[in-house]
Amino acid sequence: MLRLELQGITKQYPAVRANDNVSLQVAPGQIHAVLGENGAGKSTLMKIIYGATAPDAGTVRWNGQPVKVGSPAQARQLGISMVYQHFSLFDTLTAAENVWLGLDKSMSLADVTRRITEVAEGYGLPVDPARPVHTLSVGERQRVEIVRALLTKPQLLILDEPTSVLTPQAVDKLFVTLRQLSDEGCSILYISHKLDEIRALCHHCTVLRGGQVTGEVDPRRESNASLSRLMIGAEPPALTARDDRAGEVVLQVQGLDLPQQDPFGVTLREVGLQVRAGEILGVAGVSGNGQQALMAALSGEDPRAPAGSIRLFGRDIARSSPRRRRQDGLHFVPEERLGRGAVPTLSLAANTLLTRREPVGRGGWLRTAAMRELARSLIQRFNVKAGGPDAAARSLSGGNLQKFIVGREIDAQPRLLIIAQPTWGVDVGAAAQIRSALLALRNQGCAVLVVSEELDELFELSDRLVVMAQGRMSPSVPVAQATREMIGEWMSGLWPSAGGQAAAPQAAEVRHAAA
Repeated sequence: MLRLELQGITKQYPAVRANDNVSLQVAPGQIHAVLGENGAGKSTLMKIIYGATAPDAGTVRWNGQPVKVGSPAQARQLGISMVYQHFSLFDTLTAAENVWLGLDKSMSLADVTRRITEVAEGYGLPVDPARPVHTLSVGERQRVEIVRALLTKPQLLILDEPTSVLTPQAVDKLFVTLRQLSDEGCSILYISHKLDEIRALCHHCTVLRGGQVTGEVDPRRESNASLSRLMIGAEPPALTARDDRAGEVVLQVQGLDLPQQDPFGVTLREVGLQVRAGEILGVAGVSGNGQQALMAALSGEDPRAPAGSIRLFGRDIARSSPRRRRQDGLHFVPEERLGRGAVPTLSLAANTLLTRREPVGRGGWLRTAAMRELARSLIQRFNVKAGGPDAAARSLSGGNLQKFIVGREIDAQPRLLIIAQPTWGVDVGAAAQIRSALLALRNQGCAVLVVSEELDELFELSDRLVVMAQGRMSPSVPVAQATREMIGEWMSGLWPSAGGQAAAPQAAEVRHAAA
């Protein structure tokens, strides 16, 4: 008997048909991949299964019986749990309180806190139940979501881009967990754009394109190229060629000490780096080791940096506002698309105003026609699938919104671009497009600082690499001289100091986080 069976699922939105007569079958214990470009209808289909969205047509069978899943609470009662790509957590509550909200009240908060610790330790997903969510990095929030789902002991677990911000070590541990769940009879619906992961983990793969099923394959018998062709109808675009001429120092960070802003934050200690014109510096590290604090200091969100610790073209900008830094040529793409990179409820046209001043006329009057034209040009230039410049940011798929935000900042012709998690949750074609755009920007003489937890991405993009661990910064190393094993060791805080010793007083704690 099948665990889940979908027949003829259709969902129409005003501007797009997200699902068009989709059928899918999942057997008990099967790890079933759903593959497709951003906007192919994967997330909508998962929300229908989880009861967060109602289909316009079609039937759902659960363990052989027809059901209408009217809400996520009903889905959890049936035995269906889901981890969203965009997290559904309340920032002002602790991790434990967020998990408790999604469970029936037969367990006390203290019981839930204890169970979170047990599950987190058992599955190698470290979570501090007492930490408020607003103090967590993206990677740490993802761990909370995964642990919350596992706490319900589901019969079907839906994972939407579960490894997009996990380190390679954490991905390996997660796969051990998923295979264990599969062996115990739990079915898993797995959405990922990482073709290597799908081929290594999944038993079956359903491919969506334009809301329709275009193929079903055993991914273990496919290559990355064949899966890519099924998904986008072609090979992913090749990256722009490198131009290896670095110029003057654009960004100089020296002796940056910043105390943590809250009890769960990370203190920056003697952070130093430099980025030259025409080069990409990659910053690797386990989520929650000071990357957020560094980004806040560099972007101007945190104005507490000591005088002289951050210089742009030699000028001290440590206390400059974000607006002044943009005027000086520094543009910034945060790791959180919705809420920081874009206002969810506003149109794409209105979201251009977050960092672009061209549509603002004399006296502060908004030139709405200019706003819409700028948004329209970004949609066209960066191949964003959207309902037009008036479409709300939250109506776009994660990858398309990312292309719009990255495009908005690249189109501003920055002299320094700082970007965090550039291809988080982005499909193969879109990821290649974003990376090519970053390389092209670099080749035009822009200095680029990329913070990412995807080592493959950093090795593909960077000229030099540094690693953050417990608020400290490693020496830089040319990417040609680096190995994944070496960077993985540095992510545990163990890098050579000037004297040749390991320079990480808290390496044991970092190593535990990396595991």
